[in-house]
Amino acid sequence: MSQGKIFLVGFGPGAEAHMSVRALEAIKESDVVIGYSTYIRLVKNLLDGKEVVRKGMTEEIDRCVQAYEHAQKGKTVALISSGDIGVYGMAGPTYEVLLQTGWTPDSEIKVEIVPGTTALSAAASLVGAPLTHDFCSISLSDLLTPWPVIAKRLDAAGRSDFVVALYNPKSGRRTRQIEEAQRILLQYRRPDTPVAIVKSAYRNLQDIQRVRLDEMKDCNIGMLTTVLIGNSSTFMQEGLMITPRGYRNKYDGITGQTLEGEKRGRSLSMGLEGWKTCIRQYLREHEAQSLSRVAAHFDCPIGEVLSAMAEVDADDAAGECLSARLPDDRIPEIFSEIKQWGALRAVIRNEAGAVSELFINAGDLSFSTAQLKIENEHFHLHVDLSTLMSGWLLRRADRLRGIYFLNSRGETIFNLSLLRTQGEFDSQGLQQFDRLWRELDYREQEDRAVNE
Repeated sequence: MSQGKIFLVGFGPGAEAHMSVRALEAIKESDVVIGYSTYIRLVKNLLDGKEVVRKGMTEEIDRCVQAYEHAQKGKTVALISSGDIGVYGMAGPTYEVLLQTGWTPDSEIKVEIVPGTTALSAAASLVGAPLTHDFCSISLSDLLTPWPVIAKRLDAAGRSDFVVALYNPKSGRRTRQIEEAQRILLQYRRPDTPVAIVKSAYRNLQDIQRVRLDEMKDCNIGMLTTVLIGNSSTFMQEGLMITPRGYRNKYDGITGQTLEGEKRGRSLSMGLEGWKTCIRQYLREHEAQSLSRVAAHFDCPIGEVLSAMAEVDADDAAGECLSARLPDDRIPEIFSEIKQWGALRAVIRNEAGAVSELFINAGDLSFSTAQLKIENEHFHLHVDLSTLMSGWLLRRADRLRGIYFLNSRGETIFNLSLLRTQGEFDSQGLQQFDRLWRELDYREQEDRAVNE
C-alpha cells in the first residue's frame, strides 16, 4: 500500500488568483478533498476526478477523522479551508485527532500545512493599511471559548492599544457579543476611532463599510464579516484606513531628517532604557505628584517608576526622588524592623481602585508569610501577602520616607510611609529608615567611599 499523506490547505479568499502555487499543487496531487460545503463550492473547478467529502458547519472533528481514515488507506488527502488553515482553521484540530491515535511526525502518514492569505490580511488589503503596526485577532465566538476569557482578551487588547481584528463577530444566535466588544473597547478608544467592516473579501458578495467605533454595532455584520478596529494613531483619509508605523517618532515628517536626539537604525531615545529617563524628567517637573499619578501618566505599574528612580545618579536633579530595592531575602527581616518605625500612614489599594488610607502606629502591624495584619481597637485589616514579590524604599526630598511592597506585575499591594507631625518625622522612625537606606542605597555607599 502506498504511503498516505494529508495536506492541510489554506486557499485564501477563494478565487484561484489569490491561491498560492503550492495550494493549487496540493489540491491537484490529492485523491480526496474534504471540506465544509462552502469551501468545496469555492474550489469546485479544481475537483474534477477527485473524491469529494462535503461536511457541515459543526462537523469539524469529523472532517479530521475522515482525513486520517483516508490517509490510512494510502490516499493523499487535501483538507481544505479558506483563509489560512492555521488561523482559526483546521490545522489544530487535525493535529489533535492525529496525536490521539498515536501518530507522530515520524509516522508513515505525512502531514504538510499549506498556508494561505488570512481573512484579516485580505480585508486589510481592501481598505488601506490598517495592520502596519502591532495588531491582534480575537474571535467573538463563545461556542468553544468562555465569554469571560474573550472579554479579558478584548480588555487587554484595548488597554494595550493594539489594532484589533474581530473574527466570527456575529451570527443569527450570537448578536450581543459585538455590542459587548464595542463597549469594552470604547473604554480605551475614542468614539471616532476608524473601523472597517469587510464582508466576503474578494468574493462575489464583497461589501465594505467604513465607520466610527461608536457606530460599529449598528452595522450589517455577520459570520462572513471581518471587523478591523484601529488603534489610537489609526486614521482614515481619502477612504483609506492607515495605521502609521511610527516614522514620525524619529523623523521630521516621514521623509525628513532625524529628530534631535534620534539616530537612524537605533532604538528611540525613549526606548527600553531611555524611557526611564523620561520618567525621571517627569518627576523633576512634577515634584508634588504621587507615584500612582506618575504611573498613570505613563500607563505603567508603580514598579517601573520605582525602578527608574533607583537608577538616578547622585548628581542628577531628579535626586530629590530616589528609591532602593530591598534584597528579596531581607523582606521577612524588614517586616520586624518596620514595627519600630513609630507613626505611619498605610495605603492599601484593591483591584477595583478603592484606596484605604490609615494612620496607625507601627506597633499595630503584624506580619506572617501569608498576611499583613493591622489591628487596633478601631479596625482590623488583613492584606494577603501570597503574591508579594519585591519591596522598595522610597525618598522624596525631605517630604516623604516610605516603603512599597509589590506583586510580580509591579503593582502595589500596600505601602507604608513615616508620618510627619508639625513638619517633622518621628525621630525613631526616621533613624531606623535612614539606617536601612544607607545600608541599601548604592549612591550612599559611593558617597561614603569617596569621602573615605
